[in-house]
Amino acid sequence: IAENASISGAQGGCQAEIGSAAAMAAGGLVYLAGGDNDAIAQGAAMALKNMLGLVCDPVAGLVETPCIKRNAAGAVVAAQMALAGIQSVIPPDEIIDAMYEIGCQLPACLRETSQAGLATTPTGQKIAEKLGQNQF
Repeated sequence: IAENASISGAQGGCQAEIGSAAAMAAGGLVYLAGGDNDAIAQGAAMALKNMLGLVCDPVAGLVETPCIKRNAAGAVVAAQMALAGIQSVIPPDEIIDAMYEIGCQLPACLRETSQAGLATTPTGQKIAEKLGQNQF
């Protein structure tokens, strides 16, 4: 992923940062549960595929919301599917290529800038103010 796309939310959006993290975690969970190399790759592929197009919108510029919860949700479900023998229709390498293309098309405001999405909600703005941060 790092060589052919990006693991940076600032460069590729949340799909790159959280998608990559969820893919690694899913692969790790499949490995720990005794899955073979194909199942590990399938778990990673399904986790990443489900994050495609996801914007990076950290509240107050922090990764606690929503990033950590996105990681957990993406990793666990994908690992369970891979361990059950479910395979991604699109091969892992093609998913990575698609993620790169999508990331290049995302506007800058959707790439780890806190200028859109959850970060700009009234609650997101209140959290930023409480922490003494100006979002804009």
